[in-house]
Amino acid sequence: MTLTELKYIVAVARQKHFGHAAEACFVAQPTLSVAIKKLEDELGVTIFERGGTEVSTTPLGAQIVAQAERVLEQTAVIKEIAKQNKDPLSGPFRLGIIYTIGPYLLPTLVKTMIDKVPQMPLVLQENFTVKLMELLRQGELDAAIMALPLPDQGMMVQALYDEPFVVAMPKDHAWAERDSVSAAELKSETMLLLGNGHCFRDQVLEVCPEMARFSTASDGIARTFEGSSLETIRHMVASGIGITVLPRASITDMHAKDSMLRYVPFSDRAPDRRVVIAWRKSFTRQAAIEAIRQAVLACELPGVTMLDEAAIAQ
Repeated sequence: MTLTELKYIVAVARQKHFGHAAEACFVAQPTLSVAIKKLEDELGVTIFERGGTEVSTTPLGAQIVAQAERVLEQTAVIKEIAKQNKDPLSGPFRLGIIYTIGPYLLPTLVKTMIDKVPQMPLVLQENFTVKLMELLRQGELDAAIMALPLPDQGMMVQALYDEPFVVAMPKDHAWAERDSVSAAELKSETMLLLGNGHCFRDQVLEVCPEMARFSTASDGIARTFEGSSLETIRHMVASGIGITVLPRASITDMHAKDSMLRYVPFSDRAPDRRVVIAWRKSFTRQAAIEAIRQAVLACELPGVTMLDEAAIAQ
């Protein structure tokens, strides 16, 4: 039995698919499948039920997977203990960040970290929240910057900033010169949203739940289109296809008149998201977490409210 085999069975249990698990582990599917079969033969049990489009875990297999998760987490703890006698600010720090925050925070954050903590280079990975949480649990990441709510518990979390949302539209849109727009008005528009998997999509749908329905104009709700990134959607809006909702930090100048877009805030209390940094409870390089948090607080992100709150367990 090896740690690699334990990592493979945990990945399959989470992905419920051998191919997807292999991709998550950065190995070929035959390599993963052979290793899992070898482990099953060694233990004399069946961990997974094969067949159909989705792999399921046997009752006994579920117990084995749960124990494997604990073993992998404790293995990460051993590595961290070995680092305790070293400078916690020395050596690479593996930081994850979601797609809708990375392009707007990372340029300033990386520069600030180079200036303040040059001995701790950041190893960065952009991904979806669910994937970043998985990498955190497996010890593949040291921390991740994401938006609440997180999909599961078991992490330490510290708030970084609150970020309001704004409405983006073509410069010739009927609302372009307005001071504000209500969330209720959005349901009559053709909305451009991020695709499934992006937490920002879910947060926008909370603003206007009607967008979740792909309906017809006869219902009073225009069809909703999906894009792969905020920048793709921004260009689509500029071309006149529809309107969208963007996080405030993605907009350098709310009042720019020389672009193809206009940005209008929400009326009343603007919907927003809380951006946090999350890490394993067993992670020992607390000084490194604090260095990153302080670097984020030093970043000048347009329109956000920086926070200085204590860490909490999720």
